[in-house]
Amino acid sequence: MRLVNLTPHSIDVYDENNRKVLSIPPSGIVLRAVAIREKVGEINGIPVYSVKYRVPELPEPRKGVYYIVSSVVLMLLKAYGIQRDDVLSPDTDRAVRDDKGRIVGVRGFVRMR
Repeated sequence: MRLVNLTPHSIDVYDENNRKVLSIPPSGIVLRAVAIREKVGEINGIPVYSVKYRVPELPEPRKGVYYIVSSVVLMLLKAYGIQRDDVLSPDTDRAVRDDKGRIVGVRGFVRMR
C-alpha cells in the first residue's frame, strides 16, 4: 500500500513503544480547507465573520493508494457527505509528544464514518 501525504509537513508514525517506524514526507500537493469569510458584525470593535468552507478537490481514487489529509479536511469531507475509504487523517488523539507537549508523531490514522 502507498501512503500519499497531502499535508505540508512530514508525518512520523511511532509504535506503542515510542519508536519511530515510518516517516511520510509531504507529496508536494497540499489540500487545505479554503474559508470564504463574510464580515457580519463586530463585538466591542472586534470583527465577527460568517465562514463557509469550500471542499478541496481530492485526487481520484487509485488502487493501493491512501491519501493523508488534515483532520480539518477530513471533517469537512464528512460534513459535505463525501465518504472515501482511501482518505485518512493522522490520529492526533493518541499523538506522541515531546517534553514541551508538541506533537512529534502519531501511532496511526483515522477515517470518518
